[in-house]
Amino acid sequence: MGDSIAGTEAPALRAALTASGVAFKDMSSDGGGTVVAGSEKITKMIAAETWKQLTENIDSFRPTLVAYQITTYDWGSESQQRAAYDKFVKSAVAAGAKAVFVPAPPVKTDGFYKKYAPQMRTAPRVAKEVAKEFAKGVASNSGGSAVFLDASHLWGTDASAAKAQRSSDGIHNCQQGAAEFASWFTKQLGKREGFAPASVDAWANGSWTGDDRYGKLKCDS
Repeated sequence: MGDSIAGTEAPALRAALTASGVAFKDMSSDGGGTVVAGSEKITKMIAAETWKQLTENIDSFRPTLVAYQITTYDWGSESQQRAAYDKFVKSAVAAGAKAVFVPAPPVKTDGFYKKYAPQMRTAPRVAKEVAKEFAKGVASNSGGSAVFLDASHLWGTDASAAKAQRSSDGIHNCQQGAAEFASWFTKQLGKREGFAPASVDAWANGSWTGDDRYGKLKCDS
């Protein structure tokens, strides 16, 4: 789950997980994907659609794990963010699945995002706190039902740094960044879910690299 940033990571993640024998469903949404309704009309509309899709996908796909990459639209107060993340974990647990939070990579926050930068900064911290509560069994009777995987170890915190691997728009990634994330995330999941991640050589140069998303970002093929 996530916004268009997760969407550009999804082709590589699908390839990596499929090669590892793990079924994958992409629930990212361009220009949306947030579970936080917040106080804005637009985020209330987006969140309503996200929750509807999540319910439908849980019913049809029956996941054992639901991963949510915090979106650049998780605008809301800390209490609104906390309530949404708590609901997300409980929804996964009710379906017999585990919940995973992943922070969004660092993005350029001028222009469109500047107004919402403070809320974008609190979101990962609040998600981490919620996951910690569930991991300890404080928020439910199901200890270990949620985890926060800190992807800043992969991307760093500076969107302009080479390590962040953002495309020219400063927000999304190209194929190399997607592959880096897929490799890292698949290894993290493998440790927790007991599967062996496939070798990068088995999937990194597959047909996914020609996905239309990368062409629209003017990434090299």
